[in-house]
Amino acid sequence: MFTITVRDHVMIAHSFQGEVFGPAQRLHGATYVVDASFRRADLDADGIVVDIGLATQELGAVLADLNYRNLDDEPAFAGVNTSTEFLAKVIADRLVEKVHAGALGAGARDLAGITVVLHESHIASASYERSL
Repeated sequence: MFTITVRDHVMIAHSFQGEVFGPAQRLHGATYVVDASFRRADLDADGIVVDIGLATQELGAVLADLNYRNLDDEPAFAGVNTSTEFLAKVIADRLVEKVHAGALGAGARDLAGITVVLHESHIASASYERSL
């Protein structure tokens, strides 16, 4: 399996519901370093997994919709704990939508999957992996 990974970051604010979250029940901010990995069994006719420039651009577009937002105020996340794990899935799903819409080029149609990793800090991260 071949893989390329592109990286960006996003800054959000949110709070959690539930005693398990302790002080994170209060409004707080998070800056995530975000890695998006695209994988496929064979390289395309150009000898690549996917255009790195387009992958970087579209990851940036997905993150722009979340950046500098209080996720507690976003209707799409009403009543949801926007945990790191949850956000990794949201970003992966939105990238898959971009692939299906053709935003990553025709060569992306044969991608096998996408993995998104959100790094909370130098010691903690969460990821979500999905097939296309």
